[in-house]
Amino acid sequence: MSVQDFIKNSILESGMFDGATAINIFLGLLTALILGAIIYFVYSKFYVGVIYSRSFAVTLVGMTLLTSMVTLAISTNIVISLGMVGALSIVRFRTAVKDPMDLLYLFWSITSGITAGARMYLLAIVTAVIMILMICLFYHKQQRGRIYIAVIHYLTDDAGDNIIKALGKMKYFVKSKTVRKGKTEIAIELYCRKNDTHFLEVIREIEGVEDATLIQYNGEYHG
Repeated sequence: MSVQDFIKNSILESGMFDGATAINIFLGLLTALILGAIIYFVYSKFYVGVIYSRSFAVTLVGMTLLTSMVTLAISTNIVISLGMVGALSIVRFRTAVKDPMDLLYLFWSITSGITAGARMYLLAIVTAVIMILMICLFYHKQQRGRIYIAVIHYLTDDAGDNIIKALGKMKYFVKSKTVRKGKTEIAIELYCRKNDTHFLEVIREIEGVEDATLIQYNGEYHG
């Protein structure tokens, strides 16, 4: 027996490409729909951006179902599987993903569809539970505070020193400092716990400070 015949017989005897019955198709798609709905609600609950995209959330459900359908189709015939791989290799996802967390949800949807289509229901459910616990853990940690950029214009060096003193024990980093004739602009990245922005009023009352602007920053804080 040649190596090619051995590989072919091993694949065929493994049962990977047995025809999918109606029950398997129904269970696979139903599981994919339930997992997609779970991903939808988790995304809606823990979304931290400003503009929520309902179309993206619905896309997560559809992607889970379609991936499950593709997996079920591949499992029926080895020829179909090879053709499907060739067809999918030319597909490109060109929509810009602004939030790295969106990639996590997309990959979660795809892998859930694959496991549901492969009839690995326990793996898909256990993974969903672990993912939800992980997102809950880091979400609550993130909600303890927010990152801001404070842009302040002041006139004297003493005012600049008093601005730094007004920040107290807050964690901050001077991003930029621009000195013009008679005026200085400073941009400070800082971390505020529980959205407490009272310090901005204190800075505004410092003698020599012309104005102070606070901008929420969507970057990540580490420390």
